[in-house]
Amino acid sequence: MSNSVLFSTVALIWGTTWIAITFQLGEINPILSVAIRFTLAAAILGGYCVLKGLSLRLPLHLHIKMASAGLCLYGLEYSLLYLSQQYIISALVALMSSGMIYINVVLRRVILKKPIRMEVVIGAAFGMLGMGFIFYPEFSQVQADTVLALGIALALASFLFAGFGNVISERILDHGTPVIQMNFWAMSYGALGIYTFAVLSGAKWSMPSHWQYYAALMYLTLFGSVIAFGAYMKLIRQMGSDKTAYVALVYPIVALIVSTIFEGYQWYFASVLGVLFVILGNAIAMGKLPIKRFSEDV
Repeated sequence: MSNSVLFSTVALIWGTTWIAITFQLGEINPILSVAIRFTLAAAILGGYCVLKGLSLRLPLHLHIKMASAGLCLYGLEYSLLYLSQQYIISALVALMSSGMIYINVVLRRVILKKPIRMEVVIGAAFGMLGMGFIFYPEFSQVQADTVLALGIALALASFLFAGFGNVISERILDHGTPVIQMNFWAMSYGALGIYTFAVLSGAKWSMPSHWQYYAALMYLTLFGSVIAFGAYMKLIRQMGSDKTAYVALVYPIVALIVSTIFEGYQWYFASVLGVLFVILGNAIAMGKLPIKRFSEDV
C-alpha cells in the first residue's frame, strides 16, 4: 500500500475519532476507556494472528522494546494527554502536538543515529505556523495561571513519550518485525500500563450505561486503533518516524471539516490560511514539491 494511501487513512480516521470520544465522556473514567480500547484492539490483533496462523513468538529483546514502545505510545502518552485536557483547551493541545515532529527528529537522530532531514524540519515549521492560524480564535480563552502551566507540562510530557514510542517502534520495525504482531504486543503492554496507572491514580471502576458508549468504543477500537495504528506503523517502516509524525498536523484539519458538517464550525480567513500553510508544509516534508533539497542531511 502506498504512503499516500496509508497517510490519508490515518488522517481520516484520527480526524473523526474525536466524535466517538465525545460519546464516551462522562460515562467512566477516560483513562479506563483508553485501557479498554487497547485491550480490545490487542485481542482483535491476537485473534487475527491465531486465525491466520501467524506466530506471536518474538525474541526477548524485541519484547523489551515493544513493552517500552507500548508503555510510551499507548500508556503514558494517552494517560498524560487525557489529564492535560482537564486543564488546557484542545486548541492549545493541537498546536503543541505539532511540536512532536521536532521531538521525533531529535530522538531519531540521538537514538537511531539517523540523519536529520531538513525538508521535515522546514515543512514542520510551516505546519506549526498553519496550526497557529487555524486555532488562533480559540487562544483568547487561555489565561496564564498555575493550572495552565500544569496542563502544558502534562501535554509536553505526553508528546515526549509519544516521540520515544515512535522512535522505538521504528527501531523494532528496522528488525523486520511484522506490524500486526508488534502492535499486538505493544498494545497489550500499553493497556497493562494504563490499568496500573488507573489503579495508582484511584480511578473508579464502573460499567457504562448507554449504548452510544459501546458503539463509540467499537469504532475507536477497530478503526482508531487496529486499522489506524496499523497504517501508522507501516508508514514509520516505509518513510521514518519523523515524516510520519506530520499526520499530527493533518488530522486536526479533518476534525475541523467534520465539525463544519455536524456542528456548524465557522471558518475564518485565518483558518483557511492555516490550512494552506499545513498543506504547503506537508508537501515540503514529504518531498512532493519540485524544490531542490534545502540542504544536506545533518
